[in-house]
Amino acid sequence: MIKISGHTRPFAVLGHPIGHTLSPVMHNAAFAKLEWDAIYLAFDVKPDRLMSVLPAMRSMGFGGVNLTIPLKEVAFKGLEHLDESARLLGAVNTVQFAEDGRLIGHNTDGFGFIRALEEAFGKAVAGDSVFVLGSGGAGRACALMAAQEGARAITLSDVDIDRCHRVAAEIRERFPSVEARVAAGGAEQTAYARDADLVVQATPVGMKEGDESVLKPEAFRAGQRAFDLIYHVSNTVFMRAAKQGGAETANGLGMLLHQGARAFQIWTGVTPPVPEMRRALELAVYGR
Repeated sequence: MIKISGHTRPFAVLGHPIGHTLSPVMHNAAFAKLEWDAIYLAFDVKPDRLMSVLPAMRSMGFGGVNLTIPLKEVAFKGLEHLDESARLLGAVNTVQFAEDGRLIGHNTDGFGFIRALEEAFGKAVAGDSVFVLGSGGAGRACALMAAQEGARAITLSDVDIDRCHRVAAEIRERFPSVEARVAAGGAEQTAYARDADLVVQATPVGMKEGDESVLKPEAFRAGQRAFDLIYHVSNTVFMRAAKQGGAETANGLGMLLHQGARAFQIWTGVTPPVPEMRRALELAVYGR
């Protein structure tokens, strides 16, 4: 049972809307395990209020803040001090209230992505050909992080082909040694996906009952890794198609977990109890 006192230190996640967030589940589990007098809350904050809310939270003694849609880009544009992780991805999901009064924007999504791959498959992306399905915010972040972490080639595919070309151009500019390609769809999409060492699913397809995987079993092969960013379904339609094609699979719960654990460490300087955080997430998401 959480006990609130005049000494309880608050942490929070902000978003608009915010009802979907699972961040309080894992962070409060960590506080309970560590027996800290702290609590993690969720607040609905509209984008036009964010840059006045953050300094107020610092003044109120909050220990740190996470940001989710649609506030990540607002903070990136509004904060004076940005960590390299935020500058790379062009978004802020973690705000650190530094002792000298600065508000420092970080992005732990990329760290969570790489750590989840290492945990699920025993390997991240170094030397790999990576296929990323979806070039929106999440897909772009995964593609850029893969480029930074040493992927040799990245292929992008999306219904919005212009968005793919923008991300590919960004990769070429920032990481000239990485081959950046665009798959238009159909047979080309299937061929590029099947050729890749790692296939990343970064679209909303699979979140609704009845969705069909964009990539079919013939887009996968044995010896391949397939990672779906969707985390609230234990075995997504993408994962089922990938397994049928012979690939090893994982969903996005590990990414959610490890981006949160990294934020915890940024705020507190303490390595959090990751197993307890994982158990709390699995119970909340899967009921077990």
